[in-house]
Amino acid sequence: MTRGNVVVELVHVQSASKRWVLSRPRTWAIIAVGLLLITLICGFVWVQRSPANLRYASASATHEWVKAWQAGEVIALVRHTERCDRSANTCLGPADGITQAGSIAAAEVGRGFTQLGLEKTRFFSSPLTRTLQTAHYMLGHDAVAAEWLETCGPTMRNEVVAHKTAGQNMILVTHSGCIADFERQTGYPRAVAAEYGSTVLARIDAQGQLEVIGIMNPEGWQRLAK
Repeated sequence: MTRGNVVVELVHVQSASKRWVLSRPRTWAIIAVGLLLITLICGFVWVQRSPANLRYASASATHEWVKAWQAGEVIALVRHTERCDRSANTCLGPADGITQAGSIAAAEVGRGFTQLGLEKTRFFSSPLTRTLQTAHYMLGHDAVAAEWLETCGPTMRNEVVAHKTAGQNMILVTHSGCIADFERQTGYPRAVAAEYGSTVLARIDAQGQLEVIGIMNPEGWQRLAK
């Protein structure tokens, strides 16, 4: 009887071993699918470290934020264009200002805002030369100089909200560091640094709630015009 039990147990062990061999491909397939899902999730998180690039926004999403602009609910933080002291290109004037190429780029960004309509828009700039020049070449006139657009820091988001007037869009010509402060305080602590002439758009509704819309890089305005 003992020998019979041993034989039966051996048969069970062998059967279990065969089942494991047969199930291993399925097990590896499950593991592979799991790893793929983890990779996709991590990739999504990485992509979302910065606000959405509005150049690639859908027609419906573009319609929504343009509608918000028409309602006077949008704030736009624009980084100044190419700095003279960090470029080999010809300077527009003072060394602490922008280059001639920067003035052309600023005018192109300004055309983007002009096509949206400026009837409900207030215009502010950091008091530094490079931001004042960028603002001037954007819209053909000087912006109101505002110290808080130079100093920025941990109160940047609150300053933006505090200076927003209901029913009036607000264009703020500022610096990459200030835009980074704003992004950190609105849920994007690892956002990529703003390029020259790029714009972060956000919406502040009638209840004072702020929502980041996305980033409009200079070439994005050309697509919007089309």
